[in-house]
Amino acid sequence: MAGNSTMRWMAAGALVMLASGCDMLGIETPAKQQAAAEAEGKAVGSACRHAGRAIEDCFTLNPKANKAAVFAGWKEMNDYMTKNKEMLNDYPPYGQAAVPASCLRNHLMLKEMKEGRGPIYMDTVTALAKLAETLTPKEVKHLEAEAWEDFLDMCVGQCGIWVGENVDP
Repeated sequence: MAGNSTMRWMAAGALVMLASGCDMLGIETPAKQQAAAEAEGKAVGSACRHAGRAIEDCFTLNPKANKAAVFAGWKEMNDYMTKNKEMLNDYPPYGQAAVPASCLRNHLMLKEMKEGRGPIYMDTVTALAKLAETLTPKEVKHLEAEAWEDFLDMCVGQCGIWVGENVDP
């Protein structure tokens, strides 16, 4: 009898150890998947607001993203930009534009990091790769075109260098 009870306890212990190892194997639980989708949606919404996009445009450009999470990220960035708007007063007239230039927004982000309010992570390559997992090839092409347009909008001088050096980005 005692041997049978010991075997049961050993089997139960082995099952507990095996089940707890699922996290180490990278097996996604529904809770982890939901948390990742929410984090991605908030990042998308935040980036849309940072780029000066309306929430409706953000929804249109990211139809597969969690709308509640996108809105939460957009609102969080909007609240942040509203609270810190006075930082832009040091850079007239560009700081007073309806949508301040990206180079100015990036400069202010770096200023915040120097003041100890960072780090602020921007990983465009990973973000685009992650979005490409859920988009059709046509949507990916459109997103890449939008990204290049947005990049060129904030780096017009770079465009001149490429033209002068006959570079096709």
